[in-house]
Amino acid sequence: MDLGDFDPSDVDSETEADEEDMNSPEDERIINAARESPASEPGQKTDADIGMNTHIEKSQEESTSNTESPTFDSYDITPVKQNVGLGTIAVSQGLRIAEDDDETQLRAYVTADNRDRIRIGTYLLVPYPDGEMLFCRIAAVEYAQEFHTDDATEIHARRAMRRDEFTERDYKFVATLRPLAILFNETTNTTDTHDDVSDNIATLTRRMVDRVPKPGAIVRAATDAKQIKTGLNIPRDGVFLGHLSVGGERVETAASPPTIDYRLNDDYTSGDPLIFRHTLVAGGTGSGKTHASKNVLRQLLAEDRTYEMDDGRSSRLAVVQFDPQDEYAQMHDDNPALDSETIRRYEREEISHGGHNDTIALVPKEDGVTYSGDTHRAEQVRFTIPFSMVRTRPWLVAGSRLNENQYPALRHLLNRFFNEYGNSGTYAGFKTFLENPALREELDESGRVHEATFDAVKRRVWGVPDNIFDQSARPITELDHQLVRPGGLSVIPTYHLSSTRVKEMVVLAVSSLLVDDKLSNNPYSDRINETPLLIGMDEAHNFLTDADTVQARKVISKFTEAAKQGRKERLGLFLITQDPQDIAESVFKQVNTKLILNLGDEDAINSVNIPAALENKVPYMKKGQQVIYSPDNSEPVEIQGLRHCLTRHGE
Repeated sequence: MDLGDFDPSDVDSETEADEEDMNSPEDERIINAARESPASEPGQKTDADIGMNTHIEKSQEESTSNTESPTFDSYDITPVKQNVGLGTIAVSQGLRIAEDDDETQLRAYVTADNRDRIRIGTYLLVPYPDGEMLFCRIAAVEYAQEFHTDDATEIHARRAMRRDEFTERDYKFVATLRPLAILFNETTNTTDTHDDVSDNIATLTRRMVDRVPKPGAIVRAATDAKQIKTGLNIPRDGVFLGHLSVGGERVETAASPPTIDYRLNDDYTSGDPLIFRHTLVAGGTGSGKTHASKNVLRQLLAEDRTYEMDDGRSSRLAVVQFDPQDEYAQMHDDNPALDSETIRRYEREEISHGGHNDTIALVPKEDGVTYSGDTHRAEQVRFTIPFSMVRTRPWLVAGSRLNENQYPALRHLLNRFFNEYGNSGTYAGFKTFLENPALREELDESGRVHEATFDAVKRRVWGVPDNIFDQSARPITELDHQLVRPGGLSVIPTYHLSSTRVKEMVVLAVSSLLVDDKLSNNPYSDRINETPLLIGMDEAHNFLTDADTVQARKVISKFTEAAKQGRKERLGLFLITQDPQDIAESVFKQVNTKLILNLGDEDAINSVNIPAALENKVPYMKKGQQVIYSPDNSEPVEIQGLRHCLTRHGE
């Protein structure tokens, strides 16, 4: 029999190994225990005997195993099913759904491979056995101890400092979930009137959270646009505002396009279009609020966007934008940065883009002041404020506050003046009219106006700037068809005007003309009255804040009137500001939709009154990142605006 190669050294090595095994620490411990164990009764084994016998038996078994065990081939094992989801619902600290959010306990254990994907604000789905789904959002994430050990020790710290990687599996990763809605398919029966055939159509819908998920239910990321929109109650159609995002990153799906568009309700199926319930855009300097505002206005001016009027007509929206920085007339021009690929993408998403041709710059004329208008190519039409507007708006010539005696006196003097001179009367003519000493004496003797009151009114009229009325341009009252055009954008720049008082007078004169005609039963202009209208105002904090002048207070009064009554008359406000806390409360509290960009001022953040979970993000948001708070449109969400301005913007 062939024994193969044989080396005597093998025997020696095996003998030495056996001697080492016999002298191992385990053997010595057992032998010493046997020697030191107390005497026992005959037939009774000591602990040492038991240990010795056990060790000998174990050694024999290992020896037999080593000499007789066969060799097996190794195989790669692949699980029959792949892991699905991010983790499972955990019950270790309770599982509760309650009416009070503070009493709700909903937590998910996240598996190690998925932990890097988890972000606060991520939207998740948890299925119920009957096919319904719990739609929720991650509100908090934490690491918890996997084992009851103390890792706040010197040894643990030094070991961690010597390692290059974090041992993820030593800890549990738990996400706290905030339930938002339950999604389910609602079946409706439809009948074809021609074929008399009934069909059942299932529509995904939502309801309030009223049931608890099962322990161990699989938690997965929400990736279907329809499910996410339904869960957040975002309208499928409407005015495009941006793309849904979490932490500044757009939420993406497997669909094409992968983004989820956020739209503002713009029809009458669930009430009036929200644009007529007023909008506020708030953001600090450099946050991109003008960029965002232009993009929203561009959608509102789309050719196919119309609104129903009370008489059954449908009409496009007219926009009148007060512009203190001469930026909005640029909307007439295309943005040269939009390349063909970007344009095709916007067209696929049904986003209106490009310059709006029907843009006119209506420029208020002030004596001695020029307007260059070299930042845009829009048509320029100059206008003046005719003194005839004062006949029904006496506060336009009140240089300061009038008391209860002075205001009736001013009205009486204006009525007498216009009765004598008609609508051709001018501001200069009215000042000359007040210089007549015989008039002063006559009114005093008749008891109509006391001479002291007459003098007080005269001083206040003299305090009004005289270089804004009756200039060499067409009166704004004759430009109603240029001012308000269905589908047209009228921009009223004010940056070139010489003083705050003059700017206030222009804004007050034009806004009062618009508001009065929209809300009046006997309007001066049928064009204004019969056209859906949006009044926009940039730097609204400069015009709608509490002030001492009569004109400033009247501007607030007119915008408050528009905010309260405009909805049913198809009149909306679009306010843009960096200081929302300075806008008069009477106007601010009527605003339904708020687009909040980066704000660094704590008072400004607190004033917009958005949920705390989103409020904490506002100071850290990047340019274009927005929080949308529109209770009648959707859940409060974060969106990312478009990287491009859809029209020309900037130098």
